[in-house]
Amino acid sequence: MAKSDSKAGSLKSVFALLLLFGPALILIFISTRGCEHKFKELDDYGVIPAFSFTDGKGKVYTNQTFKNKIVIYTTIQPSCPDSCGVSIWHVDQLIYQRLRENQKKLGHVKLVSILTDNNGNPDKRIQDVEFMLKDRVDGYDPNIWIVVSGDAKSIYNIKHNGQTLLQKDKKYFGGNSFLELMLLADKTNHLRMVLPGKTESTIRTMRDHMALLEKEYDIKAYKLKKKSAVAD
Repeated sequence: MAKSDSKAGSLKSVFALLLLFGPALILIFISTRGCEHKFKELDDYGVIPAFSFTDGKGKVYTNQTFKNKIVIYTTIQPSCPDSCGVSIWHVDQLIYQRLRENQKKLGHVKLVSILTDNNGNPDKRIQDVEFMLKDRVDGYDPNIWIVVSGDAKSIYNIKHNGQTLLQKDKKYFGGNSFLELMLLADKTNHLRMVLPGKTESTIRTMRDHMALLEKEYDIKAYKLKKKSAVAD
């Protein structure tokens, strides 16, 4: 019964996000010849709010730090991997390992986890969490998967369609919806996708949306190169 209740709660979270960011979840691909595949680009939900986070070595990260980077933001708790807002194992297997194994191509993509306690408040036990990741994650590299401390609510303070990501309900981990959410930001710090990070399917979908965003930049670069060649 507990398992069914948990599954129902996850589904409710997904449906809530469908109402909030629904149009971007329906992607239609139309294959054509060459590099210029036509497809629906991810929607742009505007600039992610200003933030200031600090890693375990005291380095400060702001919006400008990730200029020209694609970033997936999550939260993470010292109680992980046993009790977390997102599934650390699936984030590792489906997203981190892809980034680690493809650094030549995906070196500009970062995974940033903001450390909170189980109630969503800032937590500074970064070294404890990094020790856990080194123990649990094959080839853990803190330059790819960055753990930071700060006010996670600041980055999740986003509204769309009259709804906010900062929802409170006992069905969410720690009673806060943002603890379960992953954000995908493009190279200009614009939010392009938000999805729950509790299940394999939604984390896999986020990985696929990351690939779509990559493709968007590849196509733009190809078109620019083609235009320059014609001009010459």
